[in-house]
Amino acid sequence: MTLRPPPAHRVTSATLQAAYPFIAGGSLGAAGVYIGRDLYGSAFAYDPFLAYEAGLIGSPNMIVMGQLGRGKSTFVKSYLWRQLTFGRQAQVFDVKGEYGPLCDAVGATPLRLRPGGRLRLNPLDPGTLAQEESARATFGRQLALATALAEQALTRPLQAWEHAACYEALRALGVGRSVTPTLPDLVDELLAPGDDAARALKVDRAEAARESRAVALALRRLVHGDLAGMFDGPTTNGLDVSADLVVMDLSQISDAALGLIMTCATAWLQTRLSAHDGVKRIVVMEEAWRVLADLGVARWMQQAWKLARQYGVQYCAVLHRLSDLDAAGHADSEQVRLARGLIHDVETRVVYGQSDSEVPATRELLGLSDTEARLLPGLGKGVALWKIGDRSFLVQHRLGHAELAIVDTNAAMSDNRTAV
Repeated sequence: MTLRPPPAHRVTSATLQAAYPFIAGGSLGAAGVYIGRDLYGSAFAYDPFLAYEAGLIGSPNMIVMGQLGRGKSTFVKSYLWRQLTFGRQAQVFDVKGEYGPLCDAVGATPLRLRPGGRLRLNPLDPGTLAQEESARATFGRQLALATALAEQALTRPLQAWEHAACYEALRALGVGRSVTPTLPDLVDELLAPGDDAARALKVDRAEAARESRAVALALRRLVHGDLAGMFDGPTTNGLDVSADLVVMDLSQISDAALGLIMTCATAWLQTRLSAHDGVKRIVVMEEAWRVLADLGVARWMQQAWKLARQYGVQYCAVLHRLSDLDAAGHADSEQVRLARGLIHDVETRVVYGQSDSEVPATRELLGLSDTEARLLPGLGKGVALWKIGDRSFLVQHRLGHAELAIVDTNAAMSDNRTAV
């Protein structure tokens, strides 16, 4: 049965306040972008940064989930479009090639990452973020990325020796100082460690090379293997990531490699953040479960999400259902626990219709009440349960006529606009 808006009532102003006692809470107010209609109230507006300032949430991050065809993607695109008019900036990881119309509306050119393509990103580039942190902090940030990529490529945690080898290789390359290393540099250093690295590890160079070989060959896939041509050199000159909208088109990346590529691209974009430019940013991660389901990457992402408040960023994770996270391993695995912990810490949860089989897991992880959980299978198209902190709303998303073309999920990215 599809949930429909409640019937209208005619009441006097004297009795209006008692029409639905204890059912409809107060709205969030008029501040923020217009989302739609609160089915038990009036207009519904929302802004993560204003909600944080008002003490409604402790973190600006958001999760958006729902079955196909329920309006999830339509909401995300219109949400970004409206936020741009308020001076926000947006960065999107587009895994399906669906953001072409939004790029056209803004005048942006999507950055197309594909093996053998023309675009190069150097995830080890310290970026402008290094100007606001110590060399030690930059080193730690890049080491965390390198080890996360290695664990994801190896599909297992790094051993103590392998982690130490990554540390020494990066130290030898001068990360955090004046030198800007690349992934090929890191792979070469791991395959042939120098004398300083061998001495630090108390072995000879031959043994150091043997012990770090597995990590080197795993990372080599990003440099010389089937994923070459994206992260195997310095960043392409002239890339403008200060634009209002930056879309990373990952539609030509295979499913098996998508998590690895999203991690590299996310890391590169993060180096361009600034805590002092006053710009609020929204980072949308489509198919987020592919990143969160990996142990090493989930650890790294947890640290990135913790910095959201410091840099004025809202991370928006988009996925169909929470059971996708279970693909990482068994229910008691660290991968699943960490991924679920990340989702549990998000204080803005937008849930579109879910199948009956998904309701128990959704209820448990998002902390829904029995009443809220029972609503999920019957939510109509465009209707979502919003959980903002400890407050709940049923919201019918509304679109303006001019937005219809922007949210068209059937438009291909390969239109008349030439992607980089």
